[in-house]
Amino acid sequence: MKFLDTVEIQVLGGAGGNGCMSFRREKFVAKGGPDGGNGGRGGSVWLVADQNLQTLADFEYARRYSAEPGRAGSGSNRNGRGGSDRELRVPCGTLIYDAETGEGFADLVEPGDRLLVARGGRGGRGNRAFSSSQRKAPRFAEKGMPGESRPLRLELRLIADFGFVGCPNAGKSSLLQALSQARPKIAAYPFTTLSPNLGVLSTESERVVLADIPGLIEGAHENRGLGIAFLRHVQRTRLLLHVLDLSEGDGETLVQQWSLVRKEMEAHDPELTERPCLVIGNKTDLLDPEARERLLPLLRSTFKEWGFGFLAVSAQSGEGIPALAEHLLAFAAEHPRPKGTARLFAPVLEEAEPLPAGRRRRGRVEVLHLPDGAFRVVHPQLEEAAIRYDFDYEENLTRFSRLLRKYRVEELLVAAGAEEGDTVFIGPTSFDFSPDPTADAVEEDRDFEESTRGEGENPA
Repeated sequence: MKFLDTVEIQVLGGAGGNGCMSFRREKFVAKGGPDGGNGGRGGSVWLVADQNLQTLADFEYARRYSAEPGRAGSGSNRNGRGGSDRELRVPCGTLIYDAETGEGFADLVEPGDRLLVARGGRGGRGNRAFSSSQRKAPRFAEKGMPGESRPLRLELRLIADFGFVGCPNAGKSSLLQALSQARPKIAAYPFTTLSPNLGVLSTESERVVLADIPGLIEGAHENRGLGIAFLRHVQRTRLLLHVLDLSEGDGETLVQQWSLVRKEMEAHDPELTERPCLVIGNKTDLLDPEARERLLPLLRSTFKEWGFGFLAVSAQSGEGIPALAEHLLAFAAEHPRPKGTARLFAPVLEEAEPLPAGRRRRGRVEVLHLPDGAFRVVHPQLEEAAIRYDFDYEENLTRFSRLLRKYRVEELLVAAGAEEGDTVFIGPTSFDFSPDPTADAVEEDRDFEESTRGEGENPA
């Protein structure tokens, strides 16, 4: 399967179902009254961490994901069915960002971690919900609210216990194969590895994951080569395994390669150079006895002086591989991976606690003069009403007019320079401005205020 570690997608919650305007009509039942049911709530979109996935390739071609909308209400007091939620499976270690602002939302680490990324819209109320002792036959219903829409950027950082780093053709993939059952592509030329490979080193009591990333070259932090693009996949490792190619020759050359890779890692993320590190000299089978006796003690003492352990191995012949595996398992036992749940970076996607009705904030109405000469009225309650009111029913037009008079929208538009015939936008609704200087304020629309009570910070 193709390896893909970054992708942008669009998620959309299901729209709520429309409410129904209906009256009970049965023989011998005079004036049966309203019986229109409410629409169902739309489904929500969730991201769920799945340990069986290792790549974001499933999102390569389909970039838009939506949940099921709610069903409309119907007569005989039947409410519409709610839409089903949609779960999108992502690999463990996936970070979720807002694709437009770059704001981080969450880091899904453990299997089963889940994050709500787009809520479904609330269903509209049927005319049954508006009946009262004063209004016995309401002839209107509400539309369902649209679901949330959000652009997301998914970034995968593989979760591995140990990560191989080093220059190209140092034998990192060969070591991965020698230590585990992984079968990466291996060849005698640089940049054989084009994407990270994972392997598992396991015993009866321990199971650790190893990651092999493409080799680093000088200038990698300036986007040269391949490895820098995948260094994010060793940012979660407990131990870095720095592989050196002993067949390169003298100790000075190997130390220069070591310094080059450390420099590129520091340029990418300074924290990487503070991570525990084990230096592995590979390809001892290519050393003659004289070079082995001269080179290995020199490297061992040099890295010990710098505070790093050193092991000489041969992935080809198997020399030193059991000792390396034993060292890794011992390190894993002494430094267990911390367990955790999804780390939320921002509360924007969490369920909001509703404010008491008396403490809800009444936002100030703003009128914006648009470049094309039109005007836009900005206010949460008015914008929500413009979405929910179905203007095919004449009574909804009357209700909306009451809200406009309540918030003195006409006076604000006149003060902003609006003239008769100008286009005015409120939410998705537009109309031609027609001022009525003789209109008096009437009682506020309590139906709408009751519908928004207890749903967050909508002004009352």
